[in-house]
Amino acid sequence: MAVLAVVAAALAVVALAVAVLALRRTASATRRRSRRRVPADLDAVARAVSDLRVESTRALRHLAVVRYDAFGDMGGHLSWSLAIVDDEGDGVVLTAIHGRSDTRTYAKNVSTWESSTQLSPEEAEAIALSRR
Repeated sequence: MAVLAVVAAALAVVALAVAVLALRRTASATRRRSRRRVPADLDAVARAVSDLRVESTRALRHLAVVRYDAFGDMGGHLSWSLAIVDDEGDGVVLTAIHGRSDTRTYAKNVSTWESSTQLSPEEAEAIALSRR
């Protein structure tokens, strides 16, 4: 019986040694594979982030609205000017002038924070506010 216990213990030690070696091999293979993949993945992520930065400068993300009374006899600030521009100051100013019987709308191009068309004070204010 004692011999059988010694053989079983020896087999258990051998099995444990084999398991430890297999685990080490698997862990080192996983580390080697992950080391190879990470730079390629990081390069792809870095390229994607760089592309997004370039694209985002052209996004119309600077907005400002100025509401006002276009005519002295009307209240409620129903007229408005809206500036929508990108990081470089290119975009558009939209204006709606509300009167008693009608509303007129206007669109003016904006290039480098200025317009080639004459701007009303409210349109110029909307562009200035969107620049902040």
